[in-house]
Amino acid sequence: MTRTILAAAVLILAPLAASAECFSGHQASMSCPQGQVWDKDASACVLQSS
Repeated sequence: MTRTILAAAVLILAPLAASAECFSGHQASMSCPQGQVWDKDASACVLQSS
């Protein structure tokens, strides 16, 4: 019975721990259409100036 509860706890908590690790201090990479670049101030893709 104890092993079953422990196994269930691990299966429930493992994804939560993994997602918490993923969001700590990382930024998602953004891809913009050709001819545009990511503007972090606007938080959007903007036309690339030459």
